Amino acid sequence: MANQPATHTPATHTDVPARLDRLPWSRFHRLVVVALGITWILDGLEVTLAGSVAAALQTSPRLQLTAEQVGLTGSAYLAGAVLGSLFFGQLTDKLGRKKLFNVTLGVYLVATAATAFSWDFYSFLLFRFLTGAGIGGEYAAINSAIHELMPARLRGRVDLAINGSFWLGAAMGALLSVWLLDPAFLDPDMGWRVAFGSGALLGLVILFLRRFLPESPRWLMIHGQPREAERVMAEIEASIVASERVVLAPVKATLALGDPHKVTLVSVARTLLRDYPGRTTLGLVLMAAQAFVYNAIFFTYALILTRFYSVPGDKVGLYILPFALGNFLGPLILGPLFDTIGRKPMIVATYGISGILLAVTAQLLNAGLLDATTQTVMWSIVFFFASAAASAAYLTVGECFPLEIRALTIALFYAFGTLLGGVGGPWLFGVLIEGGDRGDIAAGYLLGAGMMIAAALVTTRLGVRAECRPLEEIAPPLSSRP
Repeated sequence: MANQPATHTPATHTDVPARLDRLPWSRFHRLVVVALGITWILDGLEVTLAGSVAAALQTSPRLQLTAEQVGLTGSAYLAGAVLGSLFFGQLTDKLGRKKLFNVTLGVYLVATAATAFSWDFYSFLLFRFLTGAGIGGEYAAINSAIHELMPARLRGRVDLAINGSFWLGAAMGALLSVWLLDPAFLDPDMGWRVAFGSGALLGLVILFLRRFLPESPRWLMIHGQPREAERVMAEIEASIVASERVVLAPVKATLALGDPHKVTLVSVARTLLRDYPGRTTLGLVLMAAQAFVYNAIFFTYALILTRFYSVPGDKVGLYILPFALGNFLGPLILGPLFDTIGRKPMIVATYGISGILLAVTAQLLNAGLLDATTQTVMWSIVFFFASAAASAAYLTVGECFPLEIRALTIALFYAFGTLLGGVGGPWLFGVLIEGGDRGDIAAGYLLGAGMMIAAALVTTRLGVRAECRPLEEIAPPLSSRP
């Protein structure tokens, strides 16, 4: 009997990506930005509170942490974020964006509330680790959904603005710390507990808003659910037509998809190392450089102010406010240029400029030419550019790899970048600050500056011109057909 020819499932043609990319800016997109992007505000709130209450943690009758232990709790938060992103990232690609961004928010809510009831160093360390796990899981689910729901022409500026909103949370944390750490208002051991508990309250509001968000139609279409993708897409279009009173132009572009791709460790490794080795190298370099600079400096900023400039612990938040403002304005102002001038030149510029300015600041610190105010001014200028650079790193790893592994890819790059550049940073600078030598701290800052400049140089060679291009054009889905 002659061998029968192999049968192939007919390709499924979908116009969902083209329909998403042609949508006008609308109330729907604003809901996505608020309900999902607010994750970064939570992270900023958590990180700033941890830094601002560093002095209170050292004087707390229950905790009495050393500077090195404060640094270790920062590293624990980041380690939790790394493991959380990896664990929840693979589930996000497997089970869907919507399911996981509710689960990860729940983990965060419980853990940050528990932090407020810490009774010793080890309990505080554990709860910070679990809080980080929730936030890390959020990164993968949230960034995936945002990239997939935003029109291609606006993806860069929206993504940078959302990532920059971390600093709105930082400003909130700074203001809260000034108020809650005032001994005239609350007992010092109670103030930092209330500060961490406030994050749980904000999380409850976010959980309510997310009830109104749909699953990503792009995720549905590559998981063998074309009818559900069509239904969700039609609902999104209907809501936009009703709210914006517009007529949506028809689309012609379609995407041919085969059977859903089964994601395995082998297929992920093959995609990253064989199909996109340059983008993999670029993502690691960008993530590691920004993670080291941000985490090393920001987690220990309060210790610098209190140890070297004698700033009272309850006043640290006042110095973080202008620093947070510079960080927020950077992505907001520079973000549109990533869609017009382009990804590659803007990444080179923001990483390079921030690295050079950081090196200058390190030299001024070493020479004893800075005080608390001028130190804050210098950091605000440096991180105006560094904040846009860091946001661009998340944008790059989110849009440059196939749809089926988008959340896991974001998690992997965040994890490896943070392990390489972030987890050890807070601990290292905690040790340097404990030693009390400005020269050692300046050397640490110079190391960070060198990493940022190196990332800029790598981008000149490996940068991807992804501006205004559909995600499926930048990196075709693994299940796509010719």
